[in-house]
Amino acid sequence: MSLLSPSLEAFWAVVEKGTVLEAAKIVNLTQTGVTQRIRGLEKQLGVTLFTRSRKGMRLTNEGESLLRYVQAARDLEGDTLAKLSGKKSSAIVNICFSGTSTLMRSRIIPRVSAVLKKHPQLRVRFDLTDTDSILGKLKTGFAQIVAMPANQVGLELDSKMLAPERYILVGPASWKKRSLTDILEKECIIDFDPNDTMTSDLLKKYKLFKKARSERHFANNIDALTSMIQQGVGYSVLTSEFAADFIKKGTLISLDKEMFFDEAVALAWYPRAEMPTYFKDLITSITKK
Repeated sequence: MSLLSPSLEAFWAVVEKGTVLEAAKIVNLTQTGVTQRIRGLEKQLGVTLFTRSRKGMRLTNEGESLLRYVQAARDLEGDTLAKLSGKKSSAIVNICFSGTSTLMRSRIIPRVSAVLKKHPQLRVRFDLTDTDSILGKLKTGFAQIVAMPANQVGLELDSKMLAPERYILVGPASWKKRSLTDILEKECIIDFDPNDTMTSDLLKKYKLFKKARSERHFANNIDALTSMIQQGVGYSVLTSEFAADFIKKGTLISLDKEMFFDEAVALAWYPRAEMPTYFKDLITSITKK
């Protein structure tokens, strides 16, 4: 049973599946039926909710606003139906977390996993991303809670600060006896992609960027990037939390223990008029000291 109107159910299905064809399967309608409900909803609201392209349906700004309402309604639906029936809620709730690989692995996943024991109705998706727009995933409804750079959190969001991620410069253990100047002059930086500036930002902080070679290697996956460093392909920055195990095992070294770069990060989500218990517990668990 759903408390949403049939039109809003169709809207949610299109958001969740990305295409009218796939949405039709989960609401037991034809594609024409789903399209008619969406068009009827757009006419009723006087807005366009989706733009249509070969890649599927993309939410407009108005569609994103409606999505936040639908998400809030679905958040409370299970608890409301349980209270009305006098039974314990058993409705399955799906929730997605997006954030950088290092932050998700070191903090988000372990802490969320502990909350799942208290709320067995939760089904989680961990979206580890180092190159995509984390804010964009929140706006389109792909994720409900995100860990992102604090300077990207807009006024329309609720958020809580997390302990900053501390980035350190690392290289393979085989470079242990080499000077930092020698490494910067002879070795290449490894970054996620051409837009990744974290390594250069750290070097600029200590006025060392001009000594570094301009050519770079790229690997848009934290495991691949770390493996490249271990193999001696180049050097990069990793968070101290993520690098700790590799340094302890002796496969990576800190190239200069005095150098670091702190990035302020925050947990963010769209405001809920009434926050469900499980949502509160997730936020509390992730943000606790």
